[in-house]
Amino acid sequence: MSDESGIGLVVFTRDLRVRDQPALHAAIARSDQVATAFILDNDLLATSHGSPNRLSFLIDCLHDLRASLRERGGELILRRGTWVEQVLELVQETGASSVHISEDVSSFARNRIAELRVRLVSDACEVHLHPGITVLPPGATQPGTGGFWKVFTPYYNKWIEAEWRAVVLPPERISARPSVKVGDIPKLEELTQVLPSEALPPGGETAGLERLRSWAKTSLESYGDNRNDVALDDTSRISPYLHFGCLSPLEVATRLLGRSGADPFVRQLCWRDFYHQALDARPEISRSDYRSRGDIWRNDASDEEAWRQGNTGYPLVDAAMRQLRSEGFMHNRTRMVVASFLTKDLYLDWRIGAAHFMDWLVDGDVANNQLNWQWTAGTGADSNPNRIFNPTVQSVRFDPEGTYIRRYLPVLAEVPAPLIHDPDLVTRQRVGYPEPIVDHKEAIEAYRAQLASYRSDDN
Repeated sequence: MSDESGIGLVVFTRDLRVRDQPALHAAIARSDQVATAFILDNDLLATSHGSPNRLSFLIDCLHDLRASLRERGGELILRRGTWVEQVLELVQETGASSVHISEDVSSFARNRIAELRVRLVSDACEVHLHPGITVLPPGATQPGTGGFWKVFTPYYNKWIEAEWRAVVLPPERISARPSVKVGDIPKLEELTQVLPSEALPPGGETAGLERLRSWAKTSLESYGDNRNDVALDDTSRISPYLHFGCLSPLEVATRLLGRSGADPFVRQLCWRDFYHQALDARPEISRSDYRSRGDIWRNDASDEEAWRQGNTGYPLVDAAMRQLRSEGFMHNRTRMVVASFLTKDLYLDWRIGAAHFMDWLVDGDVANNQLNWQWTAGTGADSNPNRIFNPTVQSVRFDPEGTYIRRYLPVLAEVPAPLIHDPDLVTRQRVGYPEPIVDHKEAIEAYRAQLASYRSDDN
């Protein structure tokens, strides 16, 4: 017997799965029948969230989710339009007495929920928010002074000791609401005419679980040793599945915690929660500095475009930028290198880089992307403006044989190590590879002088 009579409407957002799905679980427990839906939000499609790479991945996710729901007697209803309007229409079509949604932290997501609640206030329908986007909900722990955690390590110490909610089992059966137009999952060309990257991973819960299982079996134990080896590329690559909610971060953490080699990996899931709780407390930091230091960023369209296209003359930077375009993904170590190069060697605004990443990354979400960019730029939470990644030193250290560079920068395929990390002028001219657009040593001296001038002005 359900806790509530009537029909529960589950509106999926960044939680495209049936495993550990609190919103779906609650709707089934409290309602006689359940309708499940996903809405292609026109307002979201008009932003970088409507990039071809993420749309292609999303379409895979929706097909996989629909199949999982149908196996259990349910159905995924598809709608497109203004999100709030479409939810209201579905409430009317299904006769829903409750709407169940996973709670998210971005101002965009929160504004949609707030408007929905205002519009439904006169109807006999309640909006219920559920956990599921993070391991630990934002605000579940707080520092002694109140507010949110601004430094990672004390947050991690509380996070790892906290009582996590229990993982929710997938439903065996869904009593679906009949007589509602289902709607077709669109083809990619119906949403965008821009082609996605050629080497995207498949989307969906099924693919995400398979990736996690196979990687954990072969590579989890050595993760701490190998995670920075860009040539080996032995990281989990589950970040797109976490972003779209194909995998539950809680279930991932719960399944892996305690296994050999898991601690440094689970710590990365905590970083994800750390940024989500910061964005929840200060939603404006998706657009503005978390910790402003008065930067007057350079404007240089030529340098900006060279960075975007992977034509900086620094092999590791250029290989990483080519990987981004080819796969909709970039190794975490090289994400830091290219971000440092843009914001410190070129002294260009971190928002330029964050926007470019959002245009291409399949895993790009506001909390992780924007706040990781700020961490590297030196304007973010728990960041150090004097942390600088020398692209040549990083290349020698984390790609000693030049394997990663050759993989994504074939123009240097015949250049041996160690020359490949910083080819001489003759070699560059012979293979057609550009000279560096900036001298690293001189650029960093200028950057540090700029920082010193800001501190002087503060005094």
